[in-house]
Amino acid sequence: MLHVSPSNPRSLFFHISSALASRRCISNGYPGQIQFDPRNFTQLFDYFDHLLRRYLTFLTTLEKCLKPSKSNAFSTQIVWNSMLRANVTNGYSREALGVYSRMRDFGVSPDEFTFPLIVRACAMIGDRNLCFLVHCHVLIAGFEGNIHVANELLAAYGKLEEMGVARQVFDEMSVRNYISWNTMVSGFAFNCDCDRALETFKTMELDGWEPNSVTWTSLLSSFSRCGHYWETLRLYNVMRSKGVKVKPTAESLAVVVSACNDPDLLNKVEEIHGYVATAGFEDYLFVKNSLLCAYGRYGVLEAAKKLFSEIQNKSLVSWNALISSYAQVGLCDEAFSTFLNLKNSGNNLVPNVISWSAVISGFASNGRPDESLKLFRKMQLAKVSPNVITISTVLSVCADLSTSVFGKEIHAYIIRNLMNANLLVVNGLINMYAKCGSLKEGYITFNSIKVKDLCSWNTMIKGYGMHGFGKNALKIFKQMISEGYTPDGVTFVSLLSACSHAGLVNEGRKIFNQMKPEFGIEPGLEHYSCMVDLLGRAGLFQEASEVAKKMPLEPNVCVWGALLNSSRMHKNTNCVTSWDESSGSKILELSSETGNYMLLSNIYAQSGRWEDSAKVRMSARARGLTKTPGQSWIELNKRVHMFTAGEFVESEIEEVQKLVKILSFQMKMEKVDEETLLTY
Repeated sequence: MLHVSPSNPRSLFFHISSALASRRCISNGYPGQIQFDPRNFTQLFDYFDHLLRRYLTFLTTLEKCLKPSKSNAFSTQIVWNSMLRANVTNGYSREALGVYSRMRDFGVSPDEFTFPLIVRACAMIGDRNLCFLVHCHVLIAGFEGNIHVANELLAAYGKLEEMGVARQVFDEMSVRNYISWNTMVSGFAFNCDCDRALETFKTMELDGWEPNSVTWTSLLSSFSRCGHYWETLRLYNVMRSKGVKVKPTAESLAVVVSACNDPDLLNKVEEIHGYVATAGFEDYLFVKNSLLCAYGRYGVLEAAKKLFSEIQNKSLVSWNALISSYAQVGLCDEAFSTFLNLKNSGNNLVPNVISWSAVISGFASNGRPDESLKLFRKMQLAKVSPNVITISTVLSVCADLSTSVFGKEIHAYIIRNLMNANLLVVNGLINMYAKCGSLKEGYITFNSIKVKDLCSWNTMIKGYGMHGFGKNALKIFKQMISEGYTPDGVTFVSLLSACSHAGLVNEGRKIFNQMKPEFGIEPGLEHYSCMVDLLGRAGLFQEASEVAKKMPLEPNVCVWGALLNSSRMHKNTNCVTSWDESSGSKILELSSETGNYMLLSNIYAQSGRWEDSAKVRMSARARGLTKTPGQSWIELNKRVHMFTAGEFVESEIEEVQKLVKILSFQMKMEKVDEETLLTY
């Protein structure tokens, strides 16, 4: 029983105010956020007096209701259900379950209002076993036929990814309503099961239920979540054809806009934007945010900026959408400027992990890796925990910079924060170790994955291949096949490249010939390019040239470039003249990279064709191509030092030149020639 003793009023005031504050209670006549003058004690005591009177009244009523008697059984259930509803509504799911447990201890039987609340609490916690237990209580109490209880069970099992159980509950329902059907469709949508969502939708129509706006929104969401964007748009058009019977909701419009990912669908986004303006949906912030994200994906920055400026009460999603828009098109400085404006907006908005990740990714994907790492360190200082996207981006930067020391620090962070079960992160680790040359660590990480995906295998094969360990790559491939994984085109590109770098000509031929008959994969341009490179590196120029000429696809610049590169490697200047006359022009016609022009020019020069060499260089200049300065970097004392050809720091160049002279002297003393250097 609950009792209140007035012997310690100060303690009572404390407990009352703490209890009310913890439950965010609001008493009649006093709003939840009152600004008190600390010097006005009369106002303060009046407020506490008001709360005390209401609280004592509540306790008196509760104590009477809790006295076991048949006459007040109905009142008792009302009180318990009220407490349950208050906890569930305010997100206190575990507390609600505690109230439910005490309710049963008091001998109060749950009713049709109790069970929906408790089932919802189980779903909020994410405990399927607890939900099964409450479901048993429902069956024992005989409420499985109550439509409200059954509907809540459907919703809970959908959130708990137990659609098989939800389907069983649904099939056993003697009476269904719109909520029942819509919950099933939305449950399949939540679990990305498009086929069953559509099947339930059609069954609903056959049973005489006209799908309403909620049903259509759930169906659209299902196909959008599964990545079936064109089908989402087709269904949206079908919904619009229903006319006044089914009108688009703000939610359905947001779903359709998010499904516009194809380059040809910008017009559809603009069409929906017009409908939003004319149909009165402009006040829905999430609709405008979805439009803002869409314009960002398509790189239509003017429309994105205009829409952003029109949003009066900008949310964090709005800011993040604009930051991502800038980052995706390579405008990193503008993205960072918007990021700083968010920090200084003064609307109690603080950059979250999405804000930081967008800017970090923008710098990383646009050739500014050092700035990306600096931002990541600032993010950590700001005490914002990175998510898997952030970690994957930073691992990619570490791989590009070959900074294994920092990569290992990230690996330690991944282990500490239990991210090592995420395949996106672990595959990024394998890639980082492979590109840094730490193949042992990469293989250990690869072996630690309990359930690998295709990307895991491909990354490990590619890692061995890029360092010339072709036999190891082939071994991983055989293990992959033996464990029941099916290779794809990327797998064979990595394998052929591995054979090429390791000089495994026969193995490469065998793999190439297996692609179509054994694995049903038609060789593409990349595979032919690898074969040409494999044969060319081995000095088999005639065979390489035949592959290029007889391939069923039109050779691209990669194929011709592979022949050029093999010619340079073996100093075979006759390789160029062995092609037909149009081969050289093919390189010039297809290539937009300076490297191929310079390579062709040098080969012409080596063969004494000075005129042709000059023409190639003139053609490159006419197309506005300039030679990109070479860059290299080294990791020293946890810092990445980047060097660019033609640039030097005045204060350091003298020491560098001294060191070069010392190294040159030592090489002469030890008789180190060029051929010896190439073996290292």
